[in-house]
Amino acid sequence: MWLRNLIKEWGIPVAIFAFLYFTGLFSDVAALAQRAVLFTGVMNVDTEKVDDNLAADFNYNQFVKNKKGELVSLEKFKGKVIFINIWASWCAPCKAEMPGISELYEDFKTDKNVEFVMLSIDRNEASAHRYMEKNDYSFPYYLWTGQLNEQLAVPSVPTTFVVSKSGKIIKQNVGIARYNTKSFKNFIQKQANL
Repeated sequence: MWLRNLIKEWGIPVAIFAFLYFTGLFSDVAALAQRAVLFTGVMNVDTEKVDDNLAADFNYNQFVKNKKGELVSLEKFKGKVIFINIWASWCAPCKAEMPGISELYEDFKTDKNVEFVMLSIDRNEASAHRYMEKNDYSFPYYLWTGQLNEQLAVPSVPTTFVVSKSGKIIKQNVGIARYNTKSFKNFIQKQANL
């Protein structure tokens, strides 16, 4: 009798989880749920002040690959505000925050003082390409080259950095966050105008 009750209680949730997992939809469903949480505003990035304890010099000595496979030095972005987001196509929180980052990019794509570096750490580059094409994101994305300098070798994704025009890391956020907010846009604009 207790076994029958246990199966009734857990059978449907386990079956749903198994279906999502084995069809590869689990990550997408998890991302959708996390995206809903982002819109509540509880995960907005704090923009009240620059993180003075972070204000380390950013190490531009790093090469990434653009979507054509060409090496790009981060030195290319020196003197600009850089929004760096480290992500992966298999990461549900990364997928959840991407639409907001895409909207943020649309607001700054013509600003010559702001650059977006969406850095995929997918080991299979084709996965990153498929994900970006499937979602039709317009921001530039880059692929890791097998090694990241110690500043970008983060323990988890997504992780986001903001680097000032003077080359200082002024924001770092580990985990999911909502960036397409008025306060974060004002924060980026203020840094771009310095």
